[in-house]
Parts: sequence; structure tokens; C-alpha cells
Amino acid sequence: MEFPTRRGFSISYRGKTLLSRFDPVAQGERLAAEVPIKERTLYFCPSPIYGYGLPLFLQRLRQEGAQNNSAILCVEADEKLFEITKKALAENSFPAALTNAKSPEEICDFVRQTWGERQFRRLETIRLSAGWQLYPQLYQDMEGALGRELALEWGNAMTLIRLGRLYTRNLIRNLALLPQSESLSSFGFSSSPVLVLGAGPSLDPLLDELSAFYGGAVPAPEERPFKIICVDSCLHCLIEREILPDLVVILESQHWNLRDFIGIRGRKINAALDLSSLPASARVLAGRRFFFATPWTNLALFRRLGEAGILPELSPPMGSVALSAVALALRGGGPVLVSGMDFAYSLDASHALSSPSQAEQAMRQTRLRSIINAAATLREGSFSILSEAGKKLRSDPGMRRYRQLFEQEFAANSRLQGIDGQGLPLGLKTVSPAEALAILNSAGTSAGGGQGSEAGAAGEIPQQKIVDFIRREIDSLNTLKDMLSGAVPPEPSLLEQLIDNCDYLWAHFPECAGKGQGGDSKAESRRPPLTDLSFLKRLRMEIEPFHKCWEMALGELGDY
Repeated sequence: MEFPTRRGFSISYRGKTLLSRFDPVAQGERLAAEVPIKERTLYFCPSPIYGYGLPLFLQRLRQEGAQNNSAILCVEADEKLFEITKKALAENSFPAALTNAKSPEEICDFVRQTWGERQFRRLETIRLSAGWQLYPQLYQDMEGALGRELALEWGNAMTLIRLGRLYTRNLIRNLALLPQSESLSSFGFSSSPVLVLGAGPSLDPLLDELSAFYGGAVPAPEERPFKIICVDSCLHCLIEREILPDLVVILESQHWNLRDFIGIRGRKINAALDLSSLPASARVLAGRRFFFATPWTNLALFRRLGEAGILPELSPPMGSVALSAVALALRGGGPVLVSGMDFAYSLDASHALSSPSQAEQAMRQTRLRSIINAAATLREGSFSILSEAGKKLRSDPGMRRYRQLFEQEFAANSRLQGIDGQGLPLGLKTVSPAEALAILNSAGTSAGGGQGSEAGAAGEIPQQKIVDFIRREIDSLNTLKDMLSGAVPPEPSLLEQLIDNCDYLWAHFPECAGKGQGGDSKAESRRPPLTDLSFLKRLRMEIEPFHKCWEMALGELGDY
């Protein structure tokens, strides 16, 4: 298997010569010299075997000053080659991490445990031998998973930096609505079939088929044998066809989605809302209101809400209202059919025709202005892609990530089926609209909990319990404010405890955002030390706005 060469050893294994037969050291150094040196980079090295070329690469890292913030990850999936690589790296004391991971999930876990989160900005691949050709698909999958993981970590951090403060403010304001709301479990997720609707362009043909099937008059929720769960942006598409959903899912924390409710205020439509969604959205509809909580980051506030018995049921963070709607639909026991989740768009249609964004685009059309939104369709980063049906569409990196997350979370669930496949492939079995209607109407009558059901009752969380919780939070902020402003002498241990308990004040700071989601989630591991004066000054500035939010929530509860 091993044989000597001019310098070093080569290996013949499983019918392949994995290193140069003449000078593998020179070959490794040539390959290592071609890799660009960048700061905060994770260098992925599949099957390095003897590590020829690594000394030269480490020297280049030191010369460029990147050795302190970049790292080398060596992976060897083959057991025999792993032992050879392990021995070679140990004998030469290479400062590189080595793993025998055999799946993308394992390699991502290894990176998180070894270096933590948000340590690297980019991924570069170093191939120093032909060993990677023994498992080309596995190493390619690992490389793709690591790239997506790094992008996701930084994307989540940027979202938290920009919106983390707003999420918490919305949560505080929505606490005042909990006494008039119900537990999500009281909705009645039965064994009835569920139709989950997004607002993609493929929604219109399905709704046309649905209306035609019932002769233009789709039965009310309590009269039909299946449930309809939709995202907020396709409400108008349903209402225009006089179709009432059993449940609309609302996640948006900003004001953009208020146009989804224009002309629908006061309609008796049930709503499932994230606790961090825009409070105004929860006041628009007159149906039953169900809250759930999506922990957007690790906060002591969620723990205290749970201990106080006022935290709604948890739902995993999906980032997309469409994915959250599917997750809610799967709480039942029946088949779930998905439509309108395209994660792609055509040149003249980004959403279903009656959705607010598409209606606005149509209204702006004139003799001089095309219905094609070139700014959105051809913006930087967008790309052309084929749908599952072979149609040419456009998409972008954000939509592609949501599609990948959909497939990762739901493709293995045999209860899920797509309808027609007009958008990007979701990894689901697809059925025609006619087959979908047969499935939806094959289960007899719906098992309660729908639009007309009176099951469950608002006020499951006593108002006084929420009032007491808010007053305790206000007292904590007052004490923290007095210590930081010098009104009272600070007690170091108490100050540190208060800062850690009130981590929603600083979780969105750039140096803190996104940390603590994997390994160590303790507050002190996510924030700067208390000797950081800049951190303490910014923390003090956050207290007043949040103090007012808590007071506003008390006022809405009639207790301020």
C-alpha cells in the first residue's frame, strides 16, 4: 500500500494512486501554494493523508497574519487512511483539527464544538491528495453543508442585529393580548386532511380548481371535510374567491404585512401568531387568536416566561411563515398537502395574482411601465432555475435557503405531499390538483376545532399572572438602571446577575448576536465582560425604551 518516493511516501489504495509516485512533497506544496490566504477562513482539507503541503501553507498563514483567526479542518472518512493521517499529523505537530466524520451533520457538529459559532467568515477547500476521490459525493456534501452553515450563522446574526430589539418589543406588547387568547393546542389539530397554502404564483390554478370543484361556492370551514391553513399574504387570494381558511399564520414583526389585512378588518378568521409578530396584526381579525413562541435566540426572558407559566407553546424557528404553517399543520394526524410554496417566481409574477404585492404591481402598470418588476427580477444575486415541472423561473439565495430548509425539515415526512410542482422541487411526492381534491374530500366530516368551532376558551392565562410578571421585570430594570447610573452603589455579583437576566437588552449587540446557540449558552459566554465600558454604556441606553414597552403593556392590561 505504501511505497517510498524521491521525497516522502506515496500510497496505492483501492485501485488508485493517491499521491505522486515521484515527489508527493513537491506535489503537496504546489497545491498548497495555489490556495488563497484570507482572514477568518476555515480551510477544509479532505483526505490530507501525510499532510504534505501543510507546513508550507501554515507558513503562508503566519506570513499573512491569518494564523490566529483562520483554521485548517482535515477530514478523513476512510478508517485506514484516517489512522495514517492521524499518525502523520501527530508526528509533525501540525496545528490542524482532524476528524473521522462520515456525514455533513457530523462535520458541522465537529466545527461548532471545536471553534464555536461565527468564528469564520468563509470556507476554502484544500485538496492535497487524490484521497478525496474515494468518497467524492460525501466530501462535496460536507463542503456544501459547511458553506451553508457558515452563511446561516452570519445570516442569523445579521437578522438578530437588525431585528432582535424589535422582536423583544413586540413580545412585550403581545403579552397584554395573552389573556384574550387561547393555547395553540385548543385549535383542534385533528386527523382531518389539511391544505397548507403559501402565496406563490402556483396558488392561483389550485384555487381555481377548488372553486370549480364546488361549483364556485367552497363550503364554510365547519362544513368541509378538510382544513385550510394559509399564510397571511394569501388571505386576499382566498377572500376574493369567498374561501375562508380555518387558520391564518402570522409571523412578520414589521409593518409590511399590514397590507395583507386591508379590507379584511373584523372578519371572523382564526389566527396563529408568533409572540414576536407585529402587535397590530393580532388586533385586525375577529376570530379566535392563538399564540406560539419562536425562540429567535437564547434568552433568559424565555426561561422566566416559562417558569411563570405564561410562555405559549414553542415552535422551532423556521424563518419563513410558509414553513411555520407546514409545521403547525403537521400537529394533526391526517395527510397534509402543500401548494403555493414555490420559492421562485416568473418575470411577471412574484406572488399569486390577488396577493397585495402582485395587485400593487398590476395597478402600477401603464403604457410606459411594464408589469415586469425588473428591479426585483434581475437584482444582484438572483438567478435562473428550472421548476419541478421544467419551467424556467427566477430565484435568489434567500429563497433557495428556505427551499433547502423545507427539504431538510419535511421531505422525509410521508404525510406531506406537494401539488403539481410548479415551483422549486421540495423533495415531496407531488399529486395533481384532481388527486389532491380527492384526498382532501376522502375523510368524511372535519373533527372540530375549525372556524365555526367554539372549542377552547380565551383567558387560559390569568391576567394577574402577567401583570405580576411585568412588574417584576420593571423592578429589575429600575435596579439595573440605578446601578449603572450611579444612583446606588453597584454590587458586582448582583449587577452581573441582573445583566444576565436582562439579556434581551444586549442580545442584539453585534458582538453578542447569534452566540450561544450551539454549545455553551450561558449569558456570560455571550457578552463582553463587565470591564467593557462601551458595553455598559450601550446597555444603559437600552433600558429606557424597554422600560416604556413594559409600561405600555401594563397600560393595555388596564393596570398602569
